[in-house]
Amino acid sequence: MKPFFSRLSMKVAGPRSRWITLSVWIVAIAVLTLCFPSVNEEETGSRSLLPDGAMSVEAQRLSSEQFPDAAGTPLLVVWYRDGGLAASDYAAIHKVYAQLEKNPLENQSFVPPLGNLPPQALKQSASEDGEAIVTPVFFQEQASVEQLTTALDSLKQRIGNHTDESVFATGTQTDGLHVRLTGPVGIQTDATALFSTADVTLLISTVLLVLILLIVLYRSPLLAIVPLIGVGMAYGVISPVLGFMASRGWITVDSQAISIMTVLLFGAGTDYCLFLVSRFRDELRHITGKYDALIQAVRGSGGAIIMSALTVVLALLTLMLAHYASYDRFAVPFSLAVFIMGIAALTLLPALLAIFGRASFFPFIPRTEEMIQEREKKKGKRLKRPKETGRVWRSIGNGVTKRPWTVIIASLILLGGLAAFVPKIEYSYGLLDSFPETMPSREGFALLQDHFPAGELAPVKVIVDTEGKNVDIAEKLQPLPFVKAVSEPRTGKTNEALKQYEVTLAMDPYSTPAIAKIPALRSAVQEAAASAGIASPADHVWIGGETATLYDTKQVTSRDQAIIIPVVLVIIAVLLLVYLRSVVAMVYLLATVVLSYLSALGAGWLLIHFGYGQDAMQGLIPLYAFVFLVALGEDYNIFMISSIWKKRREMPLRDAIASGVHETGSVITSAGLILAGTFAVLAVLPLQVLVQFGTVTAIGVLLDTFIVRPLLVPAITAVLGRFAFWPGK
Repeated sequence: MKPFFSRLSMKVAGPRSRWITLSVWIVAIAVLTLCFPSVNEEETGSRSLLPDGAMSVEAQRLSSEQFPDAAGTPLLVVWYRDGGLAASDYAAIHKVYAQLEKNPLENQSFVPPLGNLPPQALKQSASEDGEAIVTPVFFQEQASVEQLTTALDSLKQRIGNHTDESVFATGTQTDGLHVRLTGPVGIQTDATALFSTADVTLLISTVLLVLILLIVLYRSPLLAIVPLIGVGMAYGVISPVLGFMASRGWITVDSQAISIMTVLLFGAGTDYCLFLVSRFRDELRHITGKYDALIQAVRGSGGAIIMSALTVVLALLTLMLAHYASYDRFAVPFSLAVFIMGIAALTLLPALLAIFGRASFFPFIPRTEEMIQEREKKKGKRLKRPKETGRVWRSIGNGVTKRPWTVIIASLILLGGLAAFVPKIEYSYGLLDSFPETMPSREGFALLQDHFPAGELAPVKVIVDTEGKNVDIAEKLQPLPFVKAVSEPRTGKTNEALKQYEVTLAMDPYSTPAIAKIPALRSAVQEAAASAGIASPADHVWIGGETATLYDTKQVTSRDQAIIIPVVLVIIAVLLLVYLRSVVAMVYLLATVVLSYLSALGAGWLLIHFGYGQDAMQGLIPLYAFVFLVALGEDYNIFMISSIWKKRREMPLRDAIASGVHETGSVITSAGLILAGTFAVLAVLPLQVLVQFGTVTAIGVLLDTFIVRPLLVPAITAVLGRFAFWPGK
């Protein structure tokens, strides 16, 4: 492919074409931005992540159709005072609800007649300890988030008018009355508010971090800006293209996917830029003409950049196989972003480097020996030669080839020890668990959990198609030890054979033990249906509610992992075979990246559990981290091993390994630090799943950068010797 890259570099970065290339990118950005919406404008607010065929989704559909709640979407107002609610608190509730009934909020559909009850009567609805009471306000289902936010602001003002304290601002651990808004409406508005400025914060934080790292690593302000210009212009194309696709309904994007896409773009995009920039700097030390040096740089790094980008693109596209929407929504945006960034790295970046030339590296401008001697003649004095770079990596490369078994054993002990913690990881699938503990709606829900029976917070909904037969569900379920109560059945709106029961569990409905009881609950209901003479009871029973949703989430995500992980491994194995033409190399490169992933997962759990103090890791993390770490980790392996492959034609294998480590050590370390840093920036976001994902991925990138790529892989290659290239020569 070298002739292709030579022609490409001249067409996009020649003396005349460099400005044409830059102009084409600028025009493309301008046209796309004017014609199409940005991707942020097309983010979906839908929280429906399970496939339509999931049991809990079907139950929700039946419940909405046959057992509709005419009241609307509920907001739960939680009133709490440590030591017990006072008479003035009940009086405030009375006044607020009297006003709500007389002067409704925007899009308010219903409020219970609490304003008509004497304040003393409200005490009967309080918790057993008298410290909390929950009162609902219902809103129209078609109300938008903006309309609901306005309504809640008005409600807060009304509550504030009837209380003497800052009931919304003070922490619940302090004395006095506290009010929190939770339930579906409260959670939805809080989640929207959390992400209202998150994209801007993430973008600014990522750009600043990459800029600082580039300046520290390369000590050149202009060189730090050039890759950022390339990535920024690539984003200028990516955003409207994705916005257009989302506006046409071809893809669905959410704030979480866009946040991670931004990080991936700046992290991986900067890496691709560094692969070319590093090679360009090396060529400028031996070639006088900048265009000739650029041709050689593109020839030398183009193959690795294409293979790296192709690996990431194909790996991310496998997420389209997922049934869980949160995975599926990642596939196209991420793949397209990396694909366009790969094009930018081989077209736009060479054009920018051709424009700036050697000045890109100011004040440490690379020059040939002849150029240095000519400058010495003009200045009449001897100039300092640039110091040899990469001496540390030369020593590491020599050390690895001299004692490969020592390196292998030490690396396996470290990585294997971290991976041993993977079976100990506890997982969580609850949406609310991913939000900050200080989010008002989560605080309100915590108050409900603390002061009301856990099972009453989220009853399990059981729907049975009785076919007109007498199916005694209560008799079958009530004896179960994990069931506290079974409600009287409700009859379907248009189908009287449908019956809906609310089952109150005798445990926290959001807990792992409760989730594990869903199969037993379903089996018991099916047995009751079978006993009543219903054929195929599995087709006549549906289990819904929050607990069933969490159960389905766990099942669907497990299914996705079982399918996507093997597919990713097969794709990367094929790419490695095609590029390296070595079965042995493919096997050990793949094995080392998988080991690195497991180590990152174990190390991430230690930090999340003992460092962050969190009881569980979000259940989505393993697959997210796997796809990213395996794909991105293979990038670095490809870049380094391709250097060894080239050098072993000219020198003994061990010398080629040491030289390959030396040649790629600096650039891959710089790229790894930047990539890890950009993923770590996710910690600035309020969503726990993104913080955990950023943590695990950053750890994995660092392990790959400093352990797997410079030590373990070269050591294995040295031990295998010429067999590392089998069946190649």
